[in-house]
Amino acid sequence: MREQIQNSIKNAILSLQKEGIFPSFEIPEIVVDYPKQENFGDYTTNIAMILAKKIGKSPMEIAENFKFQISNLKLSEFENIEVVAPGYINFYLSKKYLQNIVAEVNKEKENFGNSEIGNGIKINNEFISANPTGPLHLGNGRGGFYGDLISRVLRKTGFEVTNEYYVNDAGEQIIKLGHSVLKDDEAVYAGEYIDGLNKKFSVKQAAKLIGQKAAEFILENIIKKTAQEKMQIGFDSWISESSLIDEGFVEKAIETFKQKNLIFSQDGALWLRTTDFGDDKDRVLVKSDGQKTYFASDCGYLLNKKQRNFSKLIEIWGADHHGYIGRFRAAAEALGFKKEDIKFIIVQLVRLVKDGKEVRMSKRAGNVVYIDDLIEMVGHDVARFFFLMYSPDTHMNFDLGLAQERSEKNPVFYVQYAHARISSILRKAAEEEIGFENSNLSNLKHEKELSLIKELNKFPELVEEISQSYEVHKLPHYAIRLADKFHSFYNECKVIDKENPELSQARLALVGAVKIVLAETLRLIGVDAPERM
Repeated sequence: MREQIQNSIKNAILSLQKEGIFPSFEIPEIVVDYPKQENFGDYTTNIAMILAKKIGKSPMEIAENFKFQISNLKLSEFENIEVVAPGYINFYLSKKYLQNIVAEVNKEKENFGNSEIGNGIKINNEFISANPTGPLHLGNGRGGFYGDLISRVLRKTGFEVTNEYYVNDAGEQIIKLGHSVLKDDEAVYAGEYIDGLNKKFSVKQAAKLIGQKAAEFILENIIKKTAQEKMQIGFDSWISESSLIDEGFVEKAIETFKQKNLIFSQDGALWLRTTDFGDDKDRVLVKSDGQKTYFASDCGYLLNKKQRNFSKLIEIWGADHHGYIGRFRAAAEALGFKKEDIKFIIVQLVRLVKDGKEVRMSKRAGNVVYIDDLIEMVGHDVARFFFLMYSPDTHMNFDLGLAQERSEKNPVFYVQYAHARISSILRKAAEEEIGFENSNLSNLKHEKELSLIKELNKFPELVEEISQSYEVHKLPHYAIRLADKFHSFYNECKVIDKENPELSQARLALVGAVKIVLAETLRLIGVDAPERM
């Protein structure tokens, strides 16, 4: 509907220009949004205020011009179009349009909200990618749930997405892990898992070899178990740094740079001209001692992605990697990716708090809190939903007290209870043999019914919006609003009423539609939609 309103306004501008009422100018972006209060309509735009200087008229006069042009089209989707000072144009959807939404949802079921805007676009979504030197912590959990939800939304909108985990198993951290497992003077990592690895690999071998064995064990038996089983994330690809080196991708990347005259030597080292692509300084690929840098491995990895024909890259990194964006983007552009093909998302830090105080929960690692410990305490659904309620660019306090609440105060249970209540209503209707397949939806006129349908109407637009903005925190908040609207409707509108069978059937159709959208919202978020609670 947003797009339809935008097109209507654009066509109105063109018509008014043609009639000489508006001067000629380039049409700016037309922003159509939801009003903050429902009594101001279902959609609103400030385009009249944006155009006031260009046209030389008051915003109110321009808005009235638009209203006249669009009203003349007699679009059945709108019941009313009004102009409000200082120049907003508010659009009110018709009851018929809203009633048809219920029928559409029940017909399309879980496909409601699907789109094809991503058809033909192949995306590599790399997230978590924690070093295989220990268990995943809260920050990894936040980035992991976030990356998984992005992929779910992108797939619903037609994109071809690969969930990828990059395993850094060839750097200095592997040698440090070896020393830690051996518990020698150069040990860095500590914790219960290191004690276990020491018992398993405490043979007299080089630290690098021990580190490689330990890293492989950690990846297979700790990281993958946490990510795939406890966090319930499906990774399509696990790419290791060592395999890329063995397959020659790092050398191939350096050779590609040489062919493009992007390499130079200085102080015995080999450098890449990343400043040609906006980086603040050039970067070393091969050090003076002949050792390739970690950045060189990144270049090999980027070449590997390029050869797999990804149209777009999503890079979800921890807060400590922010300074690495410039060089990574530069290398990607040097290998043929366009600047706009790479989306960087930095996930900020998480603190675990209870009663306003930070919680030190893990006995295994001092100040580090592991994500599987948190999931064990509050459950997968609660952990995932809580993390996803916050934009990744904000610091987050994970409220352990609220997360442990087994009541409607907990937003996860509040939303899941709405789904369970709907399921109960539909079971009761089935027991009483009340169907709603051929219901007369024109009976849906109550303000609570219409308000609930308006929330359903927003779902496809929200999914498409997230597929472009990656603001996935909007989806859990949508689930809460939809549950709010349902509970409000249920408290005021009797659904199964034997004295009003036609109204009952229409309301059951609405309840069925809400269940479909709520279940699909929860599926995208990655939490259960229970039939009973």
